[in-house]
Amino acid sequence: MHIPDSAPRASLYYDYQIYPFKRPPELEGESIRHPVAIVGAGPIGLVTALDLARYGIPSVVIEADVQVSHGSRAIVFTRRSMEILQQVGVADRVMEKALPWRCGNSIYRGQKVFRMEAPYDEDDRYQPMQNLQQQYLEEYLVDQVEAEPLIDLRWGTKLVSLENRGDGVSLMLDTPEGEYQLNCDWLVAADGAKSTVRGLAGLRMEGDSYTGNFVIADIKVEIDLPTERLAFFDPDWNPGNTILMHREPEGIWRLDYQLPEGETAEQALEPDALNSRIQAQLDMIGIDASWELDWCSVYSARAMTLTDYVDGRVLYTGDAAHMLPIFGVRGANTGWQDCHNLAWKLAFVIKGWSEKALLKTYSQERVTAAREIIDEAGKSTRFMTPPHRGYRLLRDATLSLSLSEDFVRPLFHWRTSRAHDYLSSELNSLSDDNARFTTGPVDGAPALSIKLGEGDYLFDRLGAAFYLFYFTDETELPQSLKVMRDSIRGRGVPFEVVVISSTGKCSHEGRVITDKDGHMAQRYGANTGTAYLVRPDQHICGRWKTVDNGDLLTALQRAMGNSVWEV
Repeated sequence: MHIPDSAPRASLYYDYQIYPFKRPPELEGESIRHPVAIVGAGPIGLVTALDLARYGIPSVVIEADVQVSHGSRAIVFTRRSMEILQQVGVADRVMEKALPWRCGNSIYRGQKVFRMEAPYDEDDRYQPMQNLQQQYLEEYLVDQVEAEPLIDLRWGTKLVSLENRGDGVSLMLDTPEGEYQLNCDWLVAADGAKSTVRGLAGLRMEGDSYTGNFVIADIKVEIDLPTERLAFFDPDWNPGNTILMHREPEGIWRLDYQLPEGETAEQALEPDALNSRIQAQLDMIGIDASWELDWCSVYSARAMTLTDYVDGRVLYTGDAAHMLPIFGVRGANTGWQDCHNLAWKLAFVIKGWSEKALLKTYSQERVTAAREIIDEAGKSTRFMTPPHRGYRLLRDATLSLSLSEDFVRPLFHWRTSRAHDYLSSELNSLSDDNARFTTGPVDGAPALSIKLGEGDYLFDRLGAAFYLFYFTDETELPQSLKVMRDSIRGRGVPFEVVVISSTGKCSHEGRVITDKDGHMAQRYGANTGTAYLVRPDQHICGRWKTVDNGDLLTALQRAMGNSVWEV
């Protein structure tokens, strides 16, 4: 019998809530087949459930614990992540608490040798990065889930075994009141790096584990420094190693410091070792203030991925699918792109709008993204934690030269997480004008969120649907486009035309955006008659200088993984 720890976790600043186990109908003898079950109520599992609910898809979320995660863990959330969190309804709460930032500093022997400034312009609702402890984020997601009637969140429920059949998945679950069987059409594994689902399936990842270990320590201390990433290389108190520092809400600072080679996690977490090293770092930056330790842990950098995220009726996402080095804020930020890609495709399959083959593109697109990240992150990781003597000699030479030579300083760039472009996706149009454009988002890239007014942005107008951005100076939408739109909607497919009017006088029953100054047209490289087809995850899948209905319909069907409809 599974008995979860019901003692609230200790914290200097966060009050942990215990979420009670609720007896499910299956323990009363009811036989229910659920469309989707999700294992893991962390950031990835909860966002997946909320994203599915936008399409009317109910889900059961299974979590062995009865409280949100302990410690800061994932703390830096990118602009693209905020756009995804906006779609599921928690971005505003995050921004009420989070600390936004865009600059990072690399420091060697007390000298700032490189300053990274992430791009930011007037069209961006969110700063490039926001710092917020993971437990706050999970709390906001749980609140949003509990307000959503399509989601059944089951705390204190542990996965014991599963059977992945051709037509569904059968789970055996253990609870404080006994075991029961849960049946579902689809199972989403969102249960993290130590995924029980992946282990039960016997799947192994490909890739590398790096030798360097880091301590994470959250301390409560007053430090009068801006919210910027601080990276210290080869400090006197930790020679040859790296220390990272981030400001968090509630007067908390996060320290990540590399351990000497051969030191175990147990040795690193001994109170004397922790206290002396944290104090040494504070002394080094001139902080003469008392501090308290809130939480600490040890992690190692890994760069690994499954080769396929679809295994029969089981779909892998987040750390259950891949384990990525944290340098460059890649963990949760990559996971949310996974589940935002997966949710609409799974919903379209369940609704009968698309064939099951559409889910293969989830794996193709996201495995490609993971491998790109591994390649990019590997460069940062090898710089932070040189894997052997040759890399260390090169790293040390770079550090030494950086004191006097400008040309080596960009080598400190930490290659932050980015929104991935699905440039080679099978869902991109084969008969559009992508190659003719000289500007604007390319096929496979995320759409650009344009500022439309004070507190009003393009992505505010988007929801769980395919969109056609249609640029015009005419007063009427072409009749042929209306017919096609109505035909698509008649099949139940969520499809909307957003008119971007240079005059603001176009008659249209849907959304009309006035673009009198031509700013949006300029960013999209558009003239009157130009059109962009946008997937439900806001990625472009076709664009035309002058749209042809036949080509548009073909592109839509390709993006949905289906054969061409006749209008």
